[in-house]
Amino acid sequence: QVLLVESGGGVVQAGGSLKLSCVAPRSIFSSFMQYEMAWYRQAPGKQRELVARIGTSGVTTYADSVKGRFTISRENARKKMHLQMNRLQPEDTAVYYCKADFQGTESWGQGTQVTIPS
Repeated sequence: QVLLVESGGGVVQAGGSLKLSCVAPRSIFSSFMQYEMAWYRQAPGKQRELVARIGTSGVTTYADSVKGRFTISRENARKKMHLQMNRLQPEDTAVYYCKADFQGTESWGQGTQVTIPS
């Protein structure tokens, strides 16, 4: 069930930056701060992979491939999550999805395309 909405994708040259956002507009996310949030991505012909995760306490984890380049953050009062992506490379090209997890129940967005031409 798609309940989240991503935005901010686009085409950017290698070395550039993009900031993705994810908003939880439905009333069922009234306790947004209790959700574990994460960004995933899926490149053509590849499996969906975890990019970054932010817990309810703000603790973050990153895939090795994006450490030092991407930063995940959340705004609980606005029910939003962000992914600041710097020094983008062609291998970062993918559809990026946000996910909310509350006690094992997952909700996903429809994804936003990020393209870095080689």
